[in-house]
Amino acid sequence: PRSTCGEGGAPAARATSKEAIGASVSTVRALISIALPVWVADFVTKWLAVAHLQPPYMPHQVIGATVRLTLAYNQQGVMGLPVGPYGRWMLSGVSVVLLGVLVWLLHESRASDRLRATALALIIGGALGNLPDRLTSGRGVVDFIDIGTGAWRFWTFNLADVAIDVGVALFAWSLWRATGAASSAAGRGETGT
Repeated sequence: PRSTCGEGGAPAARATSKEAIGASVSTVRALISIALPVWVADFVTKWLAVAHLQPPYMPHQVIGATVRLTLAYNQQGVMGLPVGPYGRWMLSGVSVVLLGVLVWLLHESRASDRLRATALALIIGGALGNLPDRLTSGRGVVDFIDIGTGAWRFWTFNLADVAIDVGVALFAWSLWRATGAASSAAGRGETGT
């Protein structure tokens, strides 16, 4: 028969509650140390862009014509994809739901999986950065980083977008690593029990 005790004779329920507390502490730590600074940096840089990059859509060269700061407003979806006349509210609702899912995923991540925690916290910070713009401004999300060469320009973006993109790449990497580790363990006949 399988024992109901964890290490040192402690009930398994106590070990589970310690894991839950550890997950909660890891979640709060990731939100405070990563998501909050991303949100603050995004807020401050957008405020500076609105205050100093007037008029909108007028480029200010930083590194020649390759890197420019150009105040722009994005009323559309990611990368300027059209979302229709109610896109602002639809994207705001989707963002709130996704934020809930991301916080839940962060909470459910193993405390030792720092890569995944970092990835999720970056995405959360970025989503929190763009959400107030969608909710409070009919003009759209403030974007100002303008990169390109000649007639080819990348879409204008902000720090929240950078955090989301880096977070998504890190999250994909963390999933790939986990899949690789699971495949290796399965190949060796390990079951994890």
